[in-house]
Amino acid sequence: MNDALTTALQPVLAEARKRMAEGMAALRAEYEARPHTATLLKGRAALVDREVARLWATCEMPSAAAVVAVGGYGRGELFPASDVDLLILLPEPPDAAMQARLSTLVGGLWDMGLEIGHSVRTVDECLIAAADDITVQTSLLEARLLTGSDTLFAELVSRYREALDVRAFYKAKLLEQEQRYARFNETPYALEPNCKESPGGLRDLQMLGWIARAAGLGHNWRDLARHRLITGGEAGELRAIERFLQHIRIRLHHLTGRAEDRLLFDHQEKLARILGIEATPTRRASEVLMQRYYVTAKMVMQLNTVLLQNYGSVIFPDRGA
Repeated sequence: MNDALTTALQPVLAEARKRMAEGMAALRAEYEARPHTATLLKGRAALVDREVARLWATCEMPSAAAVVAVGGYGRGELFPASDVDLLILLPEPPDAAMQARLSTLVGGLWDMGLEIGHSVRTVDECLIAAADDITVQTSLLEARLLTGSDTLFAELVSRYREALDVRAFYKAKLLEQEQRYARFNETPYALEPNCKESPGGLRDLQMLGWIARAAGLGHNWRDLARHRLITGGEAGELRAIERFLQHIRIRLHHLTGRAEDRLLFDHQEKLARILGIEATPTRRASEVLMQRYYVTAKMVMQLNTVLLQNYGSVIFPDRGA
């Protein structure tokens, strides 16, 4: 059955590849014409949503199972060359027949041109994995049902929230950030910084979002302002900073054709020109770009520090008692 299904899928996958390529080309053209980060990031996520759901239906996956977007994909944000993180949620461990069907599904996703990271788990297995691994716990925080059993997905969400220890999550994310900073020598001023992982990069902003979501403080910067954790001005500043870093990452992916997040010397001058940054009488365009990047990264670190302290006051209200 698996071989027959795989053969039957070939024309379906060819059409999916074509739709994906055309869809990505259209999204890039729209972004080049009007560079709005949300349009591109959410547009790619929506494009992938449709193709995953189509293949799920074509493979006749059981109605009791579900496929779930997790991580950045769960958040509805997909950078041009980012991996697509999926959780295939099952009501019970798969038997041999289900294993074969899963293999066909996953192979089909790769064949349509998606670089996926996937796991196959029951709800119980998700909770066990989350308890042992803060990365799994974090990815499930942003889980989003794509297609399949909404009942099974609702059970996962409910039991995950019941098991989530917000205080432990906060401490674990702080430790994770400290370890990440140590890998990058505690500085945002590297000559070739990573716009995602370096101190002051997008990961710092994402971490603030994860803790806010875990603690029930909101899903965006405006929510944090409503909770008086930051001012309205700081919320606007954070959104502008986030957009700037997103533009850099998007342009790097387009420029290199791969998931490249490092501002390498080879890319800095080209990237500056693409971003419309011009040279001055005393500095190359690349130098102007990097100065702006360093100022932005420093601001991210400062706001990150302030917000983490404010989160701590909410999550640990008894600290000052």
